[in-house]
Amino acid sequence: MKTTEEVALGIRRRVFEHSMRNNGGYLSQACSAAEQLAFLYNEALTLGQPTLPMIPRPFGGVPSADNPDYVTGAGYNGPFEPHFDRLFIAPAHYALVAYAALIEVGRMAPEGLEMFNQDGSSVEMIGAEHSPGMEVHNGTLGIGFSTGAGLAWGRKRKGESGKVCVFMSDGEVQEGQTWEAVQAAAHHGIDNLWAIMDVNRQQCDGAMDSVMEVGDISTKLRDFGAVVVEIDAHDIDAMRQARAEPHEGRPLIILAHSSPTKGMDFLMKRFPRLHYVRFKSAEERDEMNTAIAAELGIAPVDLGGH
Repeated sequence: MKTTEEVALGIRRRVFEHSMRNNGGYLSQACSAAEQLAFLYNEALTLGQPTLPMIPRPFGGVPSADNPDYVTGAGYNGPFEPHFDRLFIAPAHYALVAYAALIEVGRMAPEGLEMFNQDGSSVEMIGAEHSPGMEVHNGTLGIGFSTGAGLAWGRKRKGESGKVCVFMSDGEVQEGQTWEAVQAAAHHGIDNLWAIMDVNRQQCDGAMDSVMEVGDISTKLRDFGAVVVEIDAHDIDAMRQARAEPHEGRPLIILAHSSPTKGMDFLMKRFPRLHYVRFKSAEERDEMNTAIAAELGIAPVDLGGH
């Protein structure tokens, strides 16, 4: 079995190679979140075996009376049995990183990435409810924690032992729904719910503070009733200790302060425009290919003459 550190490195390498071959990708999200998703999938969550095929099926249509065989992509996280944990991946634009994590822990075949962002594919660029590892549509940031809280509340009432985890991004604290969900979870004593938030201070339009200042997130979350632990997102031991924090009667939220260039320092040349990296020229692509491959300890990607 791979160590969580090995899974995290594998995630970065896989996202990097994919982005080089496809003239761009969500590199920064792999930098900031690799350890977090590796931790969740490799050791923190109790998940059963996938219930969907290793090579994802094509898009199967939306739920309807005429489509009784519709399934979400949550089957890659295992069955919905009462004793298994459930995972919601809230920021849909982390999909490429999530797919890489599924591959690294043996829940999806590498061939799945060849279907990424292709017409008719379920392996969406922006994860949808039918995409591998996804269960609900999270294109509107803020609904992930609400969905998790609702499910956790139901599981608690039914006496199910499985926990509910939400992977979030810090941009979601700009959404009022997130705060309502935290407050409701605390009020209702939903303590079978926990979240890890990738605090990289970046979002689509640049640095978060340039879009909307959010102030002291940890103090606000505590005021809304959550138990909060702040850690270095790239310190897996710290992540383990944070997950063990007692939070009886309240949800636990781990604020994982991350670097959007961790493992790929060359990306600082793009700072703060890091949300999606698309190459401006073949020369830039070659330069990044050589520099980042060296940082990740692998050979540059063979681009086949571009």
